[in-house]
Amino acid sequence: MLLDVHARLKNNLRSTIRTQWNIEPPDIILNQTPKVELGELATPVTFELARQLKRAPRAIAQELVEKAGKIDGVERMEVAGAGYINFYLDRAAAVRAGRQHGVPIADGKVIVEHTNINPNKAAHVGHLRNAAIGDTFVRVLKAAGRNVEVQNYIDNTGVQVADVIVGLKHVEHKTLDEVRQMAAARSGKFDYYCWDVYAGVTPFYESTDPKHTLRGQTLKEIEEGGSDTAQMAEIVAMTIVRCHLRTMKRINVGYDLLPRESDILHLKFWDYAFRQLREKEAIFFEKEGKNAGCWVMRLDTEGQEDDKVIVRSNGTVTYVGKDIAYQLWKIGLLDQDFKYDVFDAEGDVWVTASSGGRADHPSFGHGHTVYNVIDVRQSYLQNVVKQGLLGLGYQEQAGRSIHFSYEVVALTPACAEQLGIDLSPEDRKRAHIEVSGRKGQGVKADDLLDILEKEARSEVARRNRELTPAEAETISRQIAVGALRYFLLKFTRTAIIAFDFKEALNFDGETGPYIQYAAVRANNIFHKVREADPGFDFSHVHQMLNHPKLAVLLNESNDIWELLYTGLRLDEIGNQVISTLEPASLAKYAFGLAQQFNLFYHRYRIMSEEDPDKRLFYLLVVDLVREGLTKALDFMGIEVPRRM
Repeated sequence: MLLDVHARLKNNLRSTIRTQWNIEPPDIILNQTPKVELGELATPVTFELARQLKRAPRAIAQELVEKAGKIDGVERMEVAGAGYINFYLDRAAAVRAGRQHGVPIADGKVIVEHTNINPNKAAHVGHLRNAAIGDTFVRVLKAAGRNVEVQNYIDNTGVQVADVIVGLKHVEHKTLDEVRQMAAARSGKFDYYCWDVYAGVTPFYESTDPKHTLRGQTLKEIEEGGSDTAQMAEIVAMTIVRCHLRTMKRINVGYDLLPRESDILHLKFWDYAFRQLREKEAIFFEKEGKNAGCWVMRLDTEGQEDDKVIVRSNGTVTYVGKDIAYQLWKIGLLDQDFKYDVFDAEGDVWVTASSGGRADHPSFGHGHTVYNVIDVRQSYLQNVVKQGLLGLGYQEQAGRSIHFSYEVVALTPACAEQLGIDLSPEDRKRAHIEVSGRKGQGVKADDLLDILEKEARSEVARRNRELTPAEAETISRQIAVGALRYFLLKFTRTAIIAFDFKEALNFDGETGPYIQYAAVRANNIFHKVREADPGFDFSHVHQMLNHPKLAVLLNESNDIWELLYTGLRLDEIGNQVISTLEPASLAKYAFGLAQQFNLFYHRYRIMSEEDPDKRLFYLLVVDLVREGLTKALDFMGIEVPRRM
């Protein structure tokens, strides 16, 4: 694997620098060259050495190349420009090593918490971005050999659930039995119904309860448990969680554990965290001012003091307070544990419980590193959680508690109007319209997927009339998921996505279906080989890896080598995603690999090549690239259809 070559290069250079000049070497950076004719990798380390040794970088580079000696996997080294060192890889060795699938196993469990939709209404397109980013990160971590636990936190005692209960009881005038019957009904979409209930609560508060007295009362009843209100909240929240899991399953997202906020409260996790915070004086009781009667945490933000309420004056715990307790449990700093039950046996999804539970549950929590995939609007609250860890003296663990932030998904004005949202003339001039669940504005995730699948089905049927309805349905779903997940991943996480139906449904250009089609095209080449020659021995393709002509063919075709080299860089790109928390680099990489493969496909005669060695070589190239494309797509949660 190329990462092994990188490691050998860096180790060799460090050792040579220490031996040659008796100094501690600076950080060794390896960059990609502009084109493979200049080598595959280059380092500017000599410019840093020049400052320490008071010598010209080029002279240092020449000495370093001379003393470094032979490096396994590197054909030669050359000094370039003012002092860069370019490395030319042994192309045949790199291709052969690329077939190895062993990966290093890193110590320590990684916990990735993502999706985290409030269980009060249907999922919308913004939630899909969270899930797509989180799930892709999980897949990349697992491919890198990490032990990963995926958690989807269920805030079933929060304000949003309380508002839906207020809407059900005081706007819709539903009883507990009526809500139970609606939730149990197989027809209809309960999460869609609650979407409308939630949107209707805001005008109700404005006209009837401007001080939100009912919200506070309902929230307290939910937290205390045992009442009809608490039962109604439990039914609503967990029914909607099942709706959410069905939605996420449609885009190939799964989970290991659903930690529930109610269990954090009932098992007194917060009480333990609260005692610790008080003893360490990380929080204090406010006796006067706007926060009188509250327990608050004092933060120092850019030199200005700012107090964050952790426990309200009525005794209820804010979201961030419960999240501090949850974070302590995740990182293995809470001397308590949940009970656990199976929530979805088919998906092997577990859920926390306050009592009972199963003794045969897997081991959950105790993460070495924790990533919280939450949008950038929650940065302040995530900082409060980290401040809680620091206030308790857990500095090292706070450093391993990472907020994986991303920007939100909005709507283009055209998309908003298409959804029936009234826009002012000023709104129509904006680049995007913010999604608001309280106003009922947004693209429901299932609606979006239904539209994408319908459009994909129409295109698949037009191109492949011989497919059965079941085959067309499967392929349409795979294409729709590919279109959606790639769209959500291709933008950098710091960019606000202005969602637009037309752009999302465009299957040309930089899209998921474009990459899927490249993989399908590669697969079809092998299907055609079988049709043309049923007796063809495909083991000969892999035997080409040890053919004497492999090195010659690779060295005489720089464009083919560049294609293969790009394919070999997938693990390196995966490492990039982990270190930079930027899945967009994986999306861009996959698109570039698909583009290069399509150029190769049009430039070379694969099926009709008369030279048997060249034909096997071309088939080997196709096989290696389709393997890379399939793996890159899988990292993004995208399948390769049988046909397109």
